[in-house]
Amino acid sequence: MLDLALFLFVMALFALGLRRPFVWVLAYLYIDILAPQKIGWTLTPLLPISLIAFVLAFVGWAVTDTKSQIRFTLRQGIMVVFLGWCFLTLQWADFPVEAATKWEWVWRALVFAIFLPFTLITRLRIEIATLVVTLTAGAIIISAGLKTALGGGGYGSLYFFVNDNSNIYESSTLVTVAIALIPIIWWFMNHGRIFPPDWRVRLFGWALIFACLLIPVGTEARTGLLCIGVLALLLLRDVKRRMAFIIGGAALVLVAAPFLPQSYYERMGLIAGHEEDQSASTRLAVWGWTYEYALENPLGGGFDSYRGNEFAYRLPQVREEGSSTMVEYKDVVDRARAFHSSVFEVLGEQGWPGLFLWLWLHASGLWQMEKIRRRWRGREGASWQSPLASALQMAQVIALVGSLFQGIAYQPVVLLIISLQCGLWAYLNRCDDAAAPRRSRRRAAQRSEPQRATS
Repeated sequence: MLDLALFLFVMALFALGLRRPFVWVLAYLYIDILAPQKIGWTLTPLLPISLIAFVLAFVGWAVTDTKSQIRFTLRQGIMVVFLGWCFLTLQWADFPVEAATKWEWVWRALVFAIFLPFTLITRLRIEIATLVVTLTAGAIIISAGLKTALGGGGYGSLYFFVNDNSNIYESSTLVTVAIALIPIIWWFMNHGRIFPPDWRVRLFGWALIFACLLIPVGTEARTGLLCIGVLALLLLRDVKRRMAFIIGGAALVLVAAPFLPQSYYERMGLIAGHEEDQSASTRLAVWGWTYEYALENPLGGGFDSYRGNEFAYRLPQVREEGSSTMVEYKDVVDRARAFHSSVFEVLGEQGWPGLFLWLWLHASGLWQMEKIRRRWRGREGASWQSPLASALQMAQVIALVGSLFQGIAYQPVVLLIISLQCGLWAYLNRCDDAAAPRRSRRRAAQRSEPQRATS
């Protein structure tokens, strides 16, 4: 039944797109995040539904959408150059077969992120695209949150809809996305128009936020604790009663602490004691190797260049003997270890030029959202623009912090957040341009009034 329901839902989206082609864009967002073709086992895998939705989204836009409102933004241009550079590094990749496999999904994620802002020409489209991204990821988050609340979970043992440890279904990635979505959920609870804020919307929003906060507990991913800390710091910027917020947050932590499993505390304790953790020691060794590799190969080694690494390091082993503590060092040799950091992932694969483009893409997004947040804050008749820019900015910051400790530089959901930012930036610039003549006439009328009074 589940397989049939997924298949019929996707077919219904395709059918609705015949009347409203923008639905095909939403269908691709849904399929790209949830991956129903991997959840189903008979009907949904029969057709390449992701590719079909991808093609239909472009065809629907090309045939029916007006092109007069299109604005090609700076960040879309950066993504185009970055995409081209990724293709170039593919030509001299250290591991051509593995690099080609990764390229198959990276180019599609980047192309759609470049394309999506062209379709976001109204507030309704921006909001519904953001809503589809949030609710689709929310379906995975709610399922995992329920399993955690019912006593499931644990490091590497919390099961999702898809058990292939890729895309958003990788535990640390899901944790990062879940915490990053909290500011966006909050925006819908206060400014949404598709589902106008009322007690039902707020109740669902709070429940979804609670599910998001349960994901770090259920997965026991250390990245989640860092992301929650960053979210708390970012919220301090916008809350009106900061002291009450701090006290409330501390009280919430104290109330929740007794209910957390012991395994969670043990896992989080490794953040401070990283020198005793093989996973953390491996990451530091990989990062050192990647930096040296980039010095020798400044143009990068193509996708999956980490497969060529090999390094040795000493790992301390602590054991108790009676009342004394003994520390012994074990020599560990490791090879072909993943980058475990988006910064080093891009550096190792795309070299210094690729890292510059990737950092420029994110830095310009933070600046643009900050500019919108300040420019539209307090403007008459503009209540939703500044909060949405702030929510998308916070989501990006949280994603960036999470990406420091996992290789999600090309993660589709993160690229979609960037794409939504580009769409919002272009739309509000069009609004400003349309309002400029009215403001000029108003200022001219204001200047002429004193002249009439004196005459």
